[in-house]
Amino acid sequence: MQDLRLVVAGASGRMGRMLVKAIHDAPGVTVSAALEVEGALAIGQDAGLLAGLGKIGVLITDDPAKALRKADALIDFTRPAASAEFAKLAGQTGTVHVLGTTGLNAEELAIIEAAARQTAIIRSGNMSLGVNLLAAMVEKVARALGPEYDIEILEMHHRQKIDAPSGTALLLGEAAARGRNQNLADHSVRVRDGITGPRKAADIGFASLRGGTVIGDHSVIFAGPGERIELVHKAEDRGLFAQGAIRAAIWGHGKAPGLYGMNDVLGLNQA
Repeated sequence: MQDLRLVVAGASGRMGRMLVKAIHDAPGVTVSAALEVEGALAIGQDAGLLAGLGKIGVLITDDPAKALRKADALIDFTRPAASAEFAKLAGQTGTVHVLGTTGLNAEELAIIEAAARQTAIIRSGNMSLGVNLLAAMVEKVARALGPEYDIEILEMHHRQKIDAPSGTALLLGEAAARGRNQNLADHSVRVRDGITGPRKAADIGFASLRGGTVIGDHSVIFAGPGERIELVHKAEDRGLFAQGAIRAAIWGHGKAPGLYGMNDVLGLNQA
């Protein structure tokens, strides 16, 4: 059986290099193309050399349309505007799009939803098994505890991260909101400063910390009468995101068009 052909977007970046290495080392998949933005210094270089593997015969290119026509899936941890364009191309070529980019705005999300009518798109604010299991627990705990318990989400990432709250924090917030049968957008509190007044019972609060080289720490705090329950996940290796993305690409191969999440990949929606 032929290996699944995977395209890595942002191949010269930190996550891209990790994806190239993880795909190269994984059975049943191969790096068929590696992408970078037009004008990037890495264009024309061997993606394997940049990933510390030695030459693998895949030169980094800025032609995503050509790359996707010869691929089974695209793995994309890039920037929101780029991801929206990749989604359009994936829809046109019928290529599975594994999308780990965070910070997408409403217009970009609409483009992705439209593309998902033409191909399978697996989108998640976090591709790790642990985080998605955590989200499933957050939903159940929020449902069980009810409105007497205040929900606060604390996240910390490295100093270079450009969006806040993190995609993972929002994923956890959505899970909490589902557990309470409410819309996160109507109850999300992102900033507290000055005289804010008492906390509203239905609020789901977010706090974002940035510094150093922290890969990703997330805590969901349920603060109730006389007690606190804290659910915590700490990422210690970016490799877990790459492994999850590869698993998503394999799962998405042959799936009908639609917008899927890691819950679908991991079978958590069947529980």
